[in-house]
Amino acid sequence: MSRLSEREGNVQAAWRTDPEKAGKSSVMGDIGTHAAHLAEYIMGAKITAVCAELNTLVEGRIMDDDGAVMLKFDNNAKGVLIASQVAAGEENGIKIRIYGENGGIEWSQHKPNMLLAKWLDQPMQIFRAGTNYGNHLSSFTIHNCRTPGGHPEGYLEAFANIYRNFALTLNAKMNKEEPTAEMLDFPSIEEGLRGMAFIDNVVASAQSDKKWTACVL
Repeated sequence: MSRLSEREGNVQAAWRTDPEKAGKSSVMGDIGTHAAHLAEYIMGAKITAVCAELNTLVEGRIMDDDGAVMLKFDNNAKGVLIASQVAAGEENGIKIRIYGENGGIEWSQHKPNMLLAKWLDQPMQIFRAGTNYGNHLSSFTIHNCRTPGGHPEGYLEAFANIYRNFALTLNAKMNKEEPTAEMLDFPSIEEGLRGMAFIDNVVASAQSDKKWTACVL
């Protein structure tokens, strides 16, 4: 979408840049809302305020196609979300970095089996899915790993985990049993509502002359 391909017969570009179909925002409705949900899921915290800039970089396009959002979370963490539909030549390059006092972690969708742990005072460590390393991986990780160590898994398995966890929860409820926390590890209507609210709040922030916009659900 780094060119005006919606006027050249590109169906995928056409709906993403049509406000009647895409809504208030193209880049944040198509990409950013998923990234925001992922950030809240990983952090175990809610976004409370945003400071956003939305851009239309392709001349002649009627909706935004690039954006950046500074985030505040309810656990006092800060973050930056960058999403673009015009990074020419780039694949779906989802990359996550989280930093704390003693180090940081990094994960890339292009290498889904690998988690990098970068320490302040020791060499970097590499954790791989499917291998527990003496109980170093969480019960949620073990529950959602679908293949043995050494075998690749990623995008399609992530959807399968959502469907399976929902089915396990439904089965437990039907049997009048309490589903485990691992079974309940799937998005609900609340996450859907927060995603729509995120788009509204980001657009409001981008149109405002204030630095921060409080998030309203």
